[in-house]
Amino acid sequence: VQLVESGGGLVQTGGSLRLSCSANGFTFDDYAIGWFRQAPGKEREGVASVSILTGTTYHADSVKGRFTVSTDDAKKTMFLQMNNLTPEDTAVYYCAAGLSVLVQYPTDVDYWGQGTQVTVSS
Repeated sequence: VQLVESGGGLVQTGGSLRLSCSANGFTFDDYAIGWFRQAPGKEREGVASVSILTGTTYHADSVKGRFTVSTDDAKKTMFLQMNNLTPEDTAVYYCAAGLSVLVQYPTDVDYWGQGTQVTVSS
């Protein structure tokens, strides 16, 4: 199983980034996949998730209206469009997959990507 993130980087406050996660080695349709983030000194938190089977999505309150999770099922790829970024969004962002309905908590996750750094300057 392999989850590979890309698209992180440095952006100014108010800017946008689009993260991608390429999934290989498991049956994409059977899983929920999502994004987590971890800032220095803080716990890893769920940001957004989608059930491939049902299309149900979840977005944390802190990112609602700014971040959007989506998938290209044919390419087994998940995206996170992040708009209106603030310094509080600075973290390592992880792609995750699990057999739960949605992956909202670290305990829902069976597989992790290696992470990609997002830094928002003020």
